[in-house]
Amino acid sequence: MDDALRQDYVKRINYVEGHLKGVRKMIEEDKYCVDVLRQTLAIRKAIQKLEALMLEGHLKECVLAGVREGREDQVVSELIELYRLAER
Repeated sequence: MDDALRQDYVKRINYVEGHLKGVRKMIEEDKYCVDVLRQTLAIRKAIQKLEALMLEGHLKECVLAGVREGREDQVVSELIELYRLAER
């Protein structure tokens, strides 16, 4: 994985962690439910974006490398497993 991409992932995770701490504080302070839910929605969207970027990178780098190395069955099995996990 390239360093710039890794740094982007870490930045996004830090963003999510900060928001989670904020949500915890909001709940502890008994803030208005709608305000808390807005923050949880922002967290969910940030995680979805992180997942989309990671999947894109995986498809462009790891999957292609696996196919070039003759590991097509393994690569396809992993993608099917991810797809099934996402369905749940």
